[in-house]
Amino acid sequence: MPDLLEAAGGLRPGVAEEVARETGVPAADVYGVASFFHLLSQPEAPVRVCQGLSCALAGSAAMLEAAKASGLPATGCSCLAACDLAPAALAGRTMVPSLTRADLGRAEGSWSALQAAATSPPTIVGPAGGSDADLPIALASAAPPPGQAFALALERGAEAVVEEIADSGLQGRGGAGFPAGLKWRSVLGQADPVRYVVLNADEGEPGTFKDREILCRQPGKVVEGLAIAAWAVGASDVYCYLRGEFDRPWAALEGAIDAAGAAGLYPGIRFHMHAGHGAYICGEETALLEALEGKRGMPRLKPPYPTERGLWGHPTLVHNVETIACVPAVVQRGSEWFAGLGRTGAGTKLYCISGHVARPGTYELPLGVSLDELVDAAGGYIGELHAFSPGGASSGFLPASERERALDFRSLQEVGSMLGSAGVVVLNTTADLREAVRVQLAFFEDESCGQCAPCRIGTQFLHSMLLRSLSGEASEAVRLDLVEDVARVMEEGSICGLGVAAPLPLTSLLRWFPDEIGKP
Repeated sequence: MPDLLEAAGGLRPGVAEEVARETGVPAADVYGVASFFHLLSQPEAPVRVCQGLSCALAGSAAMLEAAKASGLPATGCSCLAACDLAPAALAGRTMVPSLTRADLGRAEGSWSALQAAATSPPTIVGPAGGSDADLPIALASAAPPPGQAFALALERGAEAVVEEIADSGLQGRGGAGFPAGLKWRSVLGQADPVRYVVLNADEGEPGTFKDREILCRQPGKVVEGLAIAAWAVGASDVYCYLRGEFDRPWAALEGAIDAAGAAGLYPGIRFHMHAGHGAYICGEETALLEALEGKRGMPRLKPPYPTERGLWGHPTLVHNVETIACVPAVVQRGSEWFAGLGRTGAGTKLYCISGHVARPGTYELPLGVSLDELVDAAGGYIGELHAFSPGGASSGFLPASERERALDFRSLQEVGSMLGSAGVVVLNTTADLREAVRVQLAFFEDESCGQCAPCRIGTQFLHSMLLRSLSGEASEAVRLDLVEDVARVMEEGSICGLGVAAPLPLTSLLRWFPDEIGKP
């Protein structure tokens, strides 16, 4: 149904009734789905200027006002997964990276002209770390001929491949860090013969853009990893869910799927492409499944887990792009090789870094490097380090004193943070940390799906509390004990991780930077 709504031009007057007549779905349900997704509910705003943290640091608020002043039908939006090319905008469904006032001037008030007026390179890929082809993903190296790992998997057998993945220690790279092998074993062990594999490419965590890089640079590895996973767990159909703003990643992945089909590389496995329509919450695996089924992208209660009852009620293996892209290398090089690549965990990690660094981009490094090591790869700091977000908006902020801490799943938990999707944003002493926190809180308020009252109300309350304090209306409004009470209610009452993570930007500010709140 979302695809029909997009074809009809989004939620314009009369569209809900039109789609209802065509599908037989009640108009109220059609309206409910359309109003849930940003790209469907706001068809009158074809230009969206990112207001995520990295873009905010690059002046996106002023760029949005300039876009409006130039006559463009512009609005603000959440992160566009182009933090290394800030400030970014979306014209229709085409990304416009590194937006400048000169671009706006050449567009002369036309959103379609803005696409052609942008001065940035046509392919949106930032600097990548690691040209070594022996790395699992190796963004900067030529990929080996596709199909080799799949053929090797066929020789070994499904059980052996699943064990190899389990023994490698590969953890989910989308944020949760759940052991991949446990998921594969769970799906393989289900009695239901109908099974699915789903690719989660709905990359929306502020500060994160690694999946965009993989899809643009190494789409063949993604397709082969999906084929191996599907064959190993007994699935015939693979569904690839890409965020709606991913026009170039979509083209790259679709091309790799078509090439594999033409070469007959993965017989018996069918690939299906699906575009999201603008909802950060669909990065949560069960919300993604709901959206794939044509419904509002609201998380499901668990258990049952997707591996038991997922897409259309059947066992489903859901993996992030980075996770699945590691699979061919694990099959070819072995579990011991992969496990030995990391320092404090298995494998390498694609770290995204943006903000006040010389060369924002995606860098493949051993899991467990420190911030200083990552920034060295990115050309060094711009200015003096004040704070950093180690894993996107969901990780809060840490002070410069934690710069040598390992950027991994366990070490960051020890200080109340998380690695998440490893979207690292660096802030120097010129940045207003309170405003950075406000940006993150506004993001969570905008992107809460509203299903859970603690999350829906809690995100609004925390954001408004900080705003009142910053405006001087209530200098004592932000208290750590009160914020922690609200955070506890959100954690206990929320169905998914958004409600758990949403308070972290503010709680981390109060914990690590208590003097910031009292600044004039």
